[in-house]
Amino acid sequence: MTHQRFNIRVYGLLVRDGHVLVSHELIAGKSYAKFPGGGLEFGEGTKDAVIREFGEELGVEVCVKSHFYTTDFYLPSAFDSKDQIISIYYKVESGRDEPLSFHLPPPSEEELMTQPQLFRWYLIDRLNDDLIRLPADRVVVRMLQGAGPLEI
Repeated sequence: MTHQRFNIRVYGLLVRDGHVLVSHELIAGKSYAKFPGGGLEFGEGTKDAVIREFGEELGVEVCVKSHFYTTDFYLPSAFDSKDQIISIYYKVESGRDEPLSFHLPPPSEEELMTQPQLFRWYLIDRLNDDLIRLPADRVVVRMLQGAGPLEI
């Protein structure tokens, strides 16, 4: 008998001057652009998880301002067919300017091989499906762009 699991993911949307922070990560040998965040740990609240993830990934302390979106459709994991993904997105703020520059190009595969997670700011209006490929993140991009959720 196979065990089916829920995999709860939490993400923070850090928006500044019309830009949103995006994480470029090497996952299972492939490059992905996604919003900063990760898995909920047992015994942890979702807001606490977002705060922890920003601290771990960027060394930045954030505060959660509001809930933005929770997946409302079935989303199987791209990495484990026994998992169903539930993604929760929050708008977050930081009390300081992060040491990240606007207008940096997406990192190359070679850069991600030497540093498996890099962060970039992107103009929200310029985000597209070529950059953001994960289904739940695509819904969030359309919502950030004012288009409302996309039917999957």
